[in-house]
Amino acid sequence: MSSADEARDPGLQPERTRLAWRRTTLSCTVVTVLAVKLVVSDEVTARELTGLALSALVWVAFLAVAHRRIRSLGAARPLPLSHRGALLATVCTIALAVLGATVIW
Repeated sequence: MSSADEARDPGLQPERTRLAWRRTTLSCTVVTVLAVKLVVSDEVTARELTGLALSALVWVAFLAVAHRRIRSLGAARPLPLSHRGALLATVCTIALAVLGATVIW
């Protein structure tokens, strides 16, 4: 490899990706806070409490994946997102949507 390859300047791509992860984390946080608000405003049933607890668990799992990814993007040559990380982020996103729908109904 030449020294030009080793000192590769990835431009702003890692920064844009880091900001995208932060926006997605913020979106997941908003969904979880809205679920809390919805459950707290009414009488709490066991189903709603279970949905709320699962939403919080999924939110924490997504935060862990996002935090790990954001930290890895700080490297000079960030590694690509692992298949496991991508799958976990996708499952968390779908789970939050499903849990949000079940808490509302």
